[in-house]
Amino acid sequence: MKILLTNDDGLYSAGLKAAYTALKDIGEIFVVAPAVQKSGVGRSLSIMEPIRVSEVTVNDMKVFAVDGTPTDSVIVGIYEVIGDVPDLTVSGINLGENLSTEAATTSGTVCAALEAATHGSMAIAISLQMPDVTKFELTSKDDFSFAGRVLKDVTKVVVKKGLPDGVDLLNINVPSKPNGRIAITRLARRMYKVSVEKRLDPRGREYYWIHGEEMEDADDGTDIHALRLGYVSITPLSIDLTARVDFGKIGRWFDGLRWEV
Repeated sequence: MKILLTNDDGLYSAGLKAAYTALKDIGEIFVVAPAVQKSGVGRSLSIMEPIRVSEVTVNDMKVFAVDGTPTDSVIVGIYEVIGDVPDLTVSGINLGENLSTEAATTSGTVCAALEAATHGSMAIAISLQMPDVTKFELTSKDDFSFAGRVLKDVTKVVVKKGLPDGVDLLNINVPSKPNGRIAITRLARRMYKVSVEKRLDPRGREYYWIHGEEMEDADDGTDIHALRLGYVSITPLSIDLTARVDFGKIGRWFDGLRWEV
């Protein structure tokens, strides 16, 4: 069993170490992660600049530090470090939850797992709920022990049974105050009420901070709702973003459109 371990918080993340500890007895672990913090970069890929990789030891882990994105790390891990598609790719444990459709398209954690799944690897993304003030603290003092247990147990099930038909990856979110149970969920529509704050620098020039206020809750059956109630949320995701609609009906919307070429 070959397992590729990556993240978007960087190689010094306490969550990366916790994931390594949880997985090390399950298979051969290859840790390939961004050299620095890369949260929120989604599935971005470095195609206009070279990617450098350094082999370092961090917290007793051998890590291939990639000066690129989480997606870069997955591609380098598969085609250079391992030389083959791993049986399983795990992205995390992320510092902070990754919920809703927003996270599925902007989270480096989730998108690293998406990239691995595209290449044929079973994939898991896992994140731990925590306060905003500690989400980007790499030496976080938050307790990852329960999240590590969740990761280990879910991984054992996936290794034994594989992923269900039609599922490319599992997006797991672990609550800060767990009730000890799981909920299989769908993505909520939104996690944040986004706003832009305009400020002035010391020279009087305008600049902006994009930020958002977290939604207190969402519809029953969604990842946000489950996490708020203390459930470990497991959301099955598919790479195929095609809308499940009547193609004929959509086609009739555009009846009559023709172009001379």
